[in-house]
Amino acid sequence: MFEFAWPWMLLVLPLPWLARRLLRPVTTASHGALRVPSLDDFRELPTQSLLIPAAHRGVWLALLAWLCLVVAAANPRWLGEPLGVPSTGRDLMLAVDLSESMETQDFIFNDQTIDRLTATKIVARDFIQRRVGDRIGLLVFGEQAYLHVPLTRDRRTVMQLLDETAIGMAGRSTAIGDAMGLAVKRLREQDTPEKVLILMTDGANTAGQVEPLRAAELAAAAGLKVYTIGIGADEMLVRQLFGTIKVNPSTDLDEKTMRGIADATGGRYFRARDVKSLEAIYAELDKLEPVVRGEEHYRPTKALFPWPLAAGVLCAALIIWRQLRRVA
Repeated sequence: MFEFAWPWMLLVLPLPWLARRLLRPVTTASHGALRVPSLDDFRELPTQSLLIPAAHRGVWLALLAWLCLVVAAANPRWLGEPLGVPSTGRDLMLAVDLSESMETQDFIFNDQTIDRLTATKIVARDFIQRRVGDRIGLLVFGEQAYLHVPLTRDRRTVMQLLDETAIGMAGRSTAIGDAMGLAVKRLREQDTPEKVLILMTDGANTAGQVEPLRAAELAAAAGLKVYTIGIGADEMLVRQLFGTIKVNPSTDLDEKTMRGIADATGGRYFRARDVKSLEAIYAELDKLEPVVRGEEHYRPTKALFPWPLAAGVLCAALIIWRQLRRVA
């Protein structure tokens, strides 16, 4: 279907005519008369050509240029048939811990030891890829909390920017309460029926201004459901001078607070001790927050203004060329 995006621009079409009517040129031609004996003296005069005089051709060319430019300014476009886009009406925010403890290498992937942040990226990528129709945002936190990716349906951008995160880029400590407070602030502004926060951390709240349980109360009041994931193995082998010993690398994980946050907001707490359990957690989250195959419709738009714009510019170029020929 053809339409003008800004049809009110067509109101300027009669502007040249109004200018001609209101700004008449002042003429000072003298009056005179020619006396001839009879009308036979005019028979030998050449007849007037039916062709448009050169001066008139210039006027019509200028009017054509004006018409083309006004039509281009009205932004003509072609609207295609309505297309359906999957949509669930859910806003989902991922909050990823980037504190220094996330560099602990206690996860195994493809027979290689990797740190906790790398394991989080590997599993979260697949989860993000499956969330077709959801708007997803990315929030990172350490000593401070930052909105890394605003809510968007561009899952590829979210995955790319998640891959670019690095340990320590938000500080070395862990501000869980501030991260939740920022998520509440961002999601509370959205008029959507379902708002979900997935918070991943391997420690306890050691920085920030807001206590995690207080932030959980604010989240519950804003209708935000929080799923918390505690990351870290229960044991790992550490080489020392006199041999290898087993240690618990997750002693700093505050599971009591993580459970309290989930319970206060209607979510759940999960424990990820290895890559497989982390994958299972995200699979469980897919079941708890399923993707609803709703649809939003939009009509693809093709801009047509370049064609009349090019025609107007061509007419203007011809007028300039004619003037230059006269001067030459």
